[in-house]
Parts: sequence; C-alpha cells; structure tokens
Amino acid sequence: MIVVSNTSPLTSLAAIGQLDLMNRLYGQLHIAEVVWEELNAGGYPWPGAKEVAQANWISRHQVSNRELVLALIRDLDQGEAESIALAIELEADLLILDEREGRRSAKRFGLNVTGVLGVLLEAKAADLIREVRPLVQKLRDQAGFYLSEDVQQLICQLAGEVAD
Repeated sequence: MIVVSNTSPLTSLAAIGQLDLMNRLYGQLHIAEVVWEELNAGGYPWPGAKEVAQANWISRHQVSNRELVLALIRDLDQGEAESIALAIELEADLLILDEREGRRSAKRFGLNVTGVLGVLLEAKAADLIREVRPLVQKLRDQAGFYLSEDVQQLICQLAGEVAD
C-alpha cells in the first residue's frame, strides 16, 4: 500500500505520541520534501520533526510535476500542493491530509483521502488502540487541533464509543 502524508497529520499525531500508528497501519509512509521542510520551518522543530528524521519507514521525495504544484498553490499551501502531486506521481492508495480545501482538490484528482481522525478510526478498527475519544481530546488539548463538538461526537459514534 502506498501512503502519502501532508504535514499536519504528522505533527498532530506526534504531538499526542501516536505517530507510530502510521507505521503500524501502513508500514511505509511517503512525504514530499517540502513537508520535511515545514516540519523544520524557521529553525523550530515542530512536533514530529525528530520522529520523522529517525523513522526509517518514512521516505522523502522531490516532486517532479512542478506545473501541477504551481497550479495547486493558487488555492493551497505548498505542503498540501506537493503532497497531492506526490500522491498522483506515486499512484498512492491513500493520501493523509486534514485541510478541507486540500481534501477537495485531492478528491478531484480521484485520490483516496483521509485525515488524522480517519487514521485514529482505522487504528481502532485494527485493534491498535483501545479508544478514540481520549486521543481526540488530546488532539484538541495538546495539538491545538480544531474540532467542533458535533464532529467529536460523530467520530466517537463511528468508533462505537457512545457518550456517558
């Protein structure tokens, strides 16, 4: 399975100590070189920078189709644009991307897209984690992940975790 990730899923999962879920679910992970640069932007190592640097299961790639990237960055940031272009180049089975506009663009190219919440649901289904609810709360509290109460409840329902 070929899986490409954008920056935010890496930083979000790393911030809550769950980056290894990607390795356990997908084995190998591919990122665009610009995603690596975003993880280290401004000389500040964002959550996940150290883990990605040490992960032999994450491969970094230069994106070849610069014309596609230039077309995509009209509406998206550089990381999203290059992640989509890389997913197309590698004929990825899955693109992990959280931003709404990026997801819309990726779907227009026929890419299969999920986000960090989808990764958590998949990890629960694979019995890699016991509960989604505490990790979703950590995403909100520790990673600054914006999530409405309605979406949080929906994710917990999808995970089979009903409110108390």
